[in-house]
Amino acid sequence: MRIHELKYSNTNTYLIEGEKGKLIFDTGWAGTFPAFCRALGQIDVLLQSIDYILISHYHPDHMGIAQEIAKKGPVLVVPDVQADYLHAADNVFAKEERGNTGSRSAFVPIDDSKVYKITLKESGDVLNKIGLSGRILHTPGHSDDSISLYLDSGEIFVGDLNPLYELALHKGTQTEESWKMLLALKPKIIYYGHAKSATMPDATATEGLDAVATAQSTALPDLYDLTSRIITLIDKGCDVNKICKKTGADERFIQDVMRMYLTHQGISIRGILDRIEIKGR
Repeated sequence: MRIHELKYSNTNTYLIEGEKGKLIFDTGWAGTFPAFCRALGQIDVLLQSIDYILISHYHPDHMGIAQEIAKKGPVLVVPDVQADYLHAADNVFAKEERGNTGSRSAFVPIDDSKVYKITLKESGDVLNKIGLSGRILHTPGHSDDSISLYLDSGEIFVGDLNPLYELALHKGTQTEESWKMLLALKPKIIYYGHAKSATMPDATATEGLDAVATAQSTALPDLYDLTSRIITLIDKGCDVNKICKKTGADERFIQDVMRMYLTHQGISIRGILDRIEIKGR
């Protein structure tokens, strides 16, 4: 089994090679299909050789070119918990097209008649067809349709499930419950939708969520800590001026964090920073 991270968009796309076939986990925003094809070429993989597409959740930056890929042969696998969300992003892309300046290709909606609908219980058998041993798990928190791909060799692909180092912000939520379920499987490495992959400490199952989260957060840049402090102050009702005095952060940066945090429900710190970077800050 081999894992390739395709670096062509602001969402991490993973190509997973099993003994009998290949799977793509997540895609980029609409308009990134040519870049996706170039990324495949860089690792000498033909698009037509990919068997399955699996989407962690149907937000625009994770499923934007799923149908374009599917039109070339790969089959979009849809677990039952995602069946009602296939067109959740259609309106977002429709709005973008109305204001499009020509810089992006038109979005291609999912063709419901061509998807491979399965139950979560069937996921192990489906993965086995391409030589992968594992299963698909429902991991709500970031969104109700969020799923994670767990491989028996110890890898977990979680999409936008809030990273472990952010759990202090999500106590008592679905996010925490999803992580409890995943950590009980004793994963070796976590592959995120926007953050860098994280190798897990030994004895994960006995350390508990807080210990694991602390172990991962120690390696984070100061910017994560600063953003976390800003979010905490936002939750306390502090305005920009007060946050600026308490943290010493740039006022414009605080405004951007506040805007992203308040308008993107469940967004991770990495997601906030990625979006600020996209704006050229």
